[in-house]
Amino acid sequence: MARILVIDDDSLVLSSLRIQLEANDHEVITADSGHAGITMVSRDAFDVVICDVFMPDMDGFETIRAIHERDPDVPVIVISGFTFRHTTVPTPDFLAMATELGAACSLRKPFRPNELLRAVNGCLRGRAPALAAVNG
Repeated sequence: MARILVIDDDSLVLSSLRIQLEANDHEVITADSGHAGITMVSRDAFDVVICDVFMPDMDGFETIRAIHERDPDVPVIVISGFTFRHTTVPTPDFLAMATELGAACSLRKPFRPNELLRAVNGCLRGRAPALAAVNG
């Protein structure tokens, strides 16, 4: 059983991930903002952190940096469903950027429960899978 912190501003995402992870015997703590997540990491130890890239108060990039300042060894899985719509101009791959900035791996929303568990289990074993290419 791992202790997992999930940070996302969407309450449905928080509930869904909690259900999936608790069904696999993990302890899940949730935070609805980057600031709240950082506070939790400052107070408690986590085996894995799952963090959304786009949140209103503090984006995932800032959150990952702050988490790693407090606990440099905790693996962070970034998640995002954000896409640019109605554009013909190439857009940045924010999930790839997050992994370049220190995230262990990434998942593009919506993702399947087995993809989430594979990412978490990979992080727990110290070998995060390269999921961004698999589902995005």
